[in-house]
Amino acid sequence: MRDLTKGSPAKLILIFTIPLLVGNVFQQFYNMVDMIIVGQTLGKEALAAVGSTGSITFLIIGFAQGLSAGLSIITAQRYGAKDYRGVKRSFAVSVLISLLVTLILTGLSLLLIDPLLQVMQTPADIYNQAKEFITIILGGMVASMAFNLLSNMIRALGDSRTPLFFLIFAVIINVVLDLVFIQNFGMGVAGAAWATLIAQLASSLMCYIYILRRIPLLQLKKEDFQLTKNEYVTHLNAGLPMAFQSSIIAIGTVILQTALNSLGTDVVAAQAAAGRIDQFATQPMMSFGVTMATFTGQNFGAKQYQRILTGVRQCLTMSIGFSIVAGIAVIIFGRNFVSLFVSAKETKVFELAQTYFNITASLYWILAILFILRYTLQGLGQAKVPTIAGVMELFMRAFAAIFLTQLMGYPGAVLASPLAWIGSVAVLLYSYLKAMKTLKHLAQEQNNLPHSPETTP
Repeated sequence: MRDLTKGSPAKLILIFTIPLLVGNVFQQFYNMVDMIIVGQTLGKEALAAVGSTGSITFLIIGFAQGLSAGLSIITAQRYGAKDYRGVKRSFAVSVLISLLVTLILTGLSLLLIDPLLQVMQTPADIYNQAKEFITIILGGMVASMAFNLLSNMIRALGDSRTPLFFLIFAVIINVVLDLVFIQNFGMGVAGAAWATLIAQLASSLMCYIYILRRIPLLQLKKEDFQLTKNEYVTHLNAGLPMAFQSSIIAIGTVILQTALNSLGTDVVAAQAAAGRIDQFATQPMMSFGVTMATFTGQNFGAKQYQRILTGVRQCLTMSIGFSIVAGIAVIIFGRNFVSLFVSAKETKVFELAQTYFNITASLYWILAILFILRYTLQGLGQAKVPTIAGVMELFMRAFAAIFLTQLMGYPGAVLASPLAWIGSVAVLLYSYLKAMKTLKHLAQEQNNLPHSPETTP
């Protein structure tokens, strides 16, 4: 386990972020492998079918993932405060909440698959394949939830490296099973879904075994589950806003996907391919943000206020720098990677994908700022403001889907993400500056220093 309350903030942030980044890249990789094999083996329609379900997955599984991330912040705060008994109880209540939410979401999502696909105007030529794929993914939601909860808890204690190893192993499993199920067994898109599900189950099991063998703080006994109402309330206040934030953002994605579906299979395929490349490119920014949630949570619990100020400033610098480099690379080379998903003869898909890259990648620096602001506030326990920012993202995506798509076609739809980032930053900025001012005041009180007019990071 790694204590983030001691040592150079920049060094610790970078050391914590690198395994997290590699892990996130591998997670995106094994999602992308499905689409590469599906697109190259089964064709454009199958690629579009898998891609068209991404927003539904984000809507439903994203809620569960946001919940586990929020719950782990309480664990990180207690670990930073050296409240080890509190760490155990935090994990126990998180397990119970996560189990209940997963059962409810699984049941509801399976009932709503057809209505969602119909409301989203899923093209008829990909409807059956889309339904088959998403049914398996949502039916096995417990696997995704288990891995996210356990890996977030391990990270809350400062270990971002171990979950990386488990993800790498899951990727290997996923790639092998993709090839076996699709090429050898002829299972179609269902094979890709089953490969992903089995890989998630394997990574969850590895996390569980690791905790049993190496992390006494997360080894629970019967008495750890003797919880009070206040403990449930505290964790729900941290977890539900992040869960709803993910789902609110996802609703905007669903609305946007509906608009994209109405533009035809070429657009859906281009969005699916370009979107996967985009997710790869933005992983450094997201990883820095997730790091700040743990870094801020531990240091806030330890009352190391100046370290939070220093860490946020240094992390912003690193993340914005990475975002500029990533944006330039995607605009120049992104089109080459589209060929991983579709054959060279699909020239229209390539043209549409380049439009996506030109608009989105040029504004990655805004996304970098968004991630740092959002996760820093969450690490401080301010989960409600990021949720409000999520509502703004929903509004901006809906605006692009409903109005800009009608006016501009596909370029209008592509503007949805940059507009959402701008709107979210606008909402977060005031609360962020206010929080930094408060932390500076607390740090000065600790050091018995008079107030100074230094610039807020």
